[in-house]
Amino acid sequence: MSASRPKIQEGYRVGRLTVAAPTARRKNGYMVWRCRCDCGGEILLDTRCLQRGTVQDCGCTTPVRPGQKDLTGQRFGRLVCIAPTEERGPGGGTVWKCRCDCGQECLAVSTQLTQGYKKSCGCLSHPPLKDLVGRRFGMLTVLEYAGKWDGMHRWHCLCDCGNETVVGQTLLQSGRTKSCGCNGHPPIQDLTGQRFGQLTALEEVERKNGASYWRCQCSCGNETVVRYTYLISGHTRSCGCLQKKQIVENLRLVDGTSVTILETMKHRLIKSNTSGYNGVYQEKRTGKWRAQITFKGKTYYLGCFDKIEEAVEARRRGEEMHEEFLTWYYQTHGQEKSAQKEDVQKAGLQQVKAQNVQEADYSRMMELTVLKRNQLASHSE
Repeated sequence: MSASRPKIQEGYRVGRLTVAAPTARRKNGYMVWRCRCDCGGEILLDTRCLQRGTVQDCGCTTPVRPGQKDLTGQRFGRLVCIAPTEERGPGGGTVWKCRCDCGQECLAVSTQLTQGYKKSCGCLSHPPLKDLVGRRFGMLTVLEYAGKWDGMHRWHCLCDCGNETVVGQTLLQSGRTKSCGCNGHPPIQDLTGQRFGQLTALEEVERKNGASYWRCQCSCGNETVVRYTYLISGHTRSCGCLQKKQIVENLRLVDGTSVTILETMKHRLIKSNTSGYNGVYQEKRTGKWRAQITFKGKTYYLGCFDKIEEAVEARRRGEEMHEEFLTWYYQTHGQEKSAQKEDVQKAGLQQVKAQNVQEADYSRMMELTVLKRNQLASHSE
């Protein structure tokens, strides 16, 4: 059996510490005692810590506390740990005072050091300014120092194509930037006065994140700002008026009624419909089925019925005005629907013919396969 633990009271001594007096504090249910060190310092320790003897001074001779890993003299990247501090990191880790190979001193949490997240005082992530004037990086020749912003030193460079640009020092040294952009992307040209669809380029307004933006005037009179690449690629051809015009043309509006929507509603339900039939819904108060129809911006009440079948029949009769309107539209605006049907029929006939050809080819191939198999069987006999 293990020896009984000593009783802690005033005057009890462990290492260089002498228990002076109890306090009103508790730690995990154990009394906390005020202890005085031989050096004159004081420290608060609980009964369990004193019984175990894990702490033997106030920190004057052993800077690393019990449970802490002693990193003194250990190297982590360019950092060498000197001594622990009284500070603690976000996770409770000990903050160590470290000296970097560049001569600077910094503070680092023990977990950041042991897990490899911190390897320098910051000199690795923020390299010092170097003299790059006259040096060549790919197609770029450094002309002069341009300043520092966003945490990076910038250099004014001349490209072999004749353009000048500003590049970060790290981007030059790592080889990520080797030209002004002409190597992978064509240089930005002057578009002033050029026309792109309905747009006429007036002037360049800004360059942001390597992209050029131009102020343009549309044929409708509006002005808009468009990206350079969208203009030369044909992605943007108006201020948006062409798209609006195309939407109106696709809807085929007549007196506020869309022919396209009427044609679509024959085969598709409205998203908000819950009855399974367009224009038919059940009233929550009475529980009856109501039928209605909208035409030329007006909603017509068709009746309220006890059965859904009656409401659906009323809706079907109401849709006759849609059919009459569509018939009038096709007769007045040409045989558009007939032409569409003919195109569909032609496409269907072509598909059937192609399928028949494929089936004939497959049958012929199977016949040849069977004939060849029979020939091989006769030869083997």
